[in-house]
Amino acid sequence: MDFGFTPEEEEFRGEVLEFLADHRDLNGFFHRGENTAEGVRRLYRALGERAWLSLSWPVEFGGRGLSPAYEFILWDEMAYARAARPPMGPGLVAKALMTHGTARQCERFLPGLRLGRINFALGYSEPDAGSDLAAVRTRAELVSDHEYEINGAKCWTSNAHWADYIWLLCRTGAADSRARGLSVLIVPLDHPGVSVSPIPTHEGGRLNEVRFDGVRVPVDNRVGDENAGWQVVASALAVERHVQFPPKRLRRDLQDLVDWVRTSGLGEDPVVRRRLFDLAVKVAEAEALGLALLGEIISGEPSAVPAAYHKLAGTLLTQEIARSAMEFGSTEALVKGTDVEFMWRQAILETIGGGTSEVMRGLVARQAFGLHGKR
Repeated sequence: MDFGFTPEEEEFRGEVLEFLADHRDLNGFFHRGENTAEGVRRLYRALGERAWLSLSWPVEFGGRGLSPAYEFILWDEMAYARAARPPMGPGLVAKALMTHGTARQCERFLPGLRLGRINFALGYSEPDAGSDLAAVRTRAELVSDHEYEINGAKCWTSNAHWADYIWLLCRTGAADSRARGLSVLIVPLDHPGVSVSPIPTHEGGRLNEVRFDGVRVPVDNRVGDENAGWQVVASALAVERHVQFPPKRLRRDLQDLVDWVRTSGLGEDPVVRRRLFDLAVKVAEAEALGLALLGEIISGEPSAVPAAYHKLAGTLLTQEIARSAMEFGSTEALVKGTDVEFMWRQAILETIGGGTSEVMRGLVARQAFGLHGKR
């Protein structure tokens, strides 16, 4: 397996690093600070001006038609710089629209997504349907030939307090229809009947609860056929897995830990040094998993299992790196407000977001080993 990048891709990496020189204080990857959201929006617009939000879009949709490797490089370096995470709009939403959307929907949304001027939040999880998306209860009833009425709630929704639209997975089939009765609707977050409330997170960030009380949206806002939302969601996720957990985020976590060890006077402790060496090996392993996943995406091979391996290994390693600071015996690692203490609180959230470790293990067990448990 060739883990290398082409000269053209490495040249692009140099352009990204040059661009990031002006954005290294943003810290939008963790959304720390009151003005982070506005800074992230500005960053997305700057990326859009460079056509970097549409690197792998097909040319016929206004993209550059480049390999997914370019997206991987961009968001890997963004993660190392702690600048920002990949926006859902130009990634998952845009690619779903290209596959399942109408020509009118593409004309309406793709230009703004390409330029970073439209932002989406994902409306998937609910209080009783976190990792089990087939249990979604938020209901969209067809009240006329041209309009749905939506009632229900989504929770733990990232960025809903500053996004323009929510990509809403809702039930349009019978109550017990599971995945067979779901549809995707595009809902403006400033629409009458939509309310957004904060859910504080233990690392100081913000998620949201989004409630829908008699919200009316046109049928034209449905993406794909009615009750075909599961296919829309699954196909969109399949082409975005290579940027969901950039491995250089781990490289930066380890570097921050090493820097802290040096300033804490622990750098000469042989036990600490051995632990850092072990962590460096695991980071390299996680990076190899990320590159292997990218290879699957580029070759068009099924990537659900490699993505689950990568996400599971990577997010568990975030916890292991963060926990090491406490294991080294420094009191600073236990004091709220320090960088190493924040790293631990954030690592726990990282393990949950995008599918818990239990969900990832279950996916691997079923799809890689054919294990389905007792019935």
